[in-house]
Amino acid sequence: MIRILILALLGYVGYRVVKRWARDKLRSGHVDGRMPDRIDDVMIKDPQCGTYFPRRDGVSARHADRDLFFCSRECRDKYLAANSPPAA
Repeated sequence: MIRILILALLGYVGYRVVKRWARDKLRSGHVDGRMPDRIDDVMIKDPQCGTYFPRRDGVSARHADRDLFFCSRECRDKYLAANSPPAA
């Protein structure tokens, strides 16, 4: 009977130690001894179709002294065609 109580007590203490270790690891932001990857990009909205996409994947164009980003070449071309001044 005493053997069962000792095993239960050791199991409980082991559980608490592992639980505290895991909680501290998650709280500090370190997983596997390294910092988590930081967010290096933002989501932006395509001015033509309204789709959100990562800026690094966008197609850029300069229009009216502004840098614009589009989800595809097709959206870029449609936007530039619709917003360019008519030829004289």
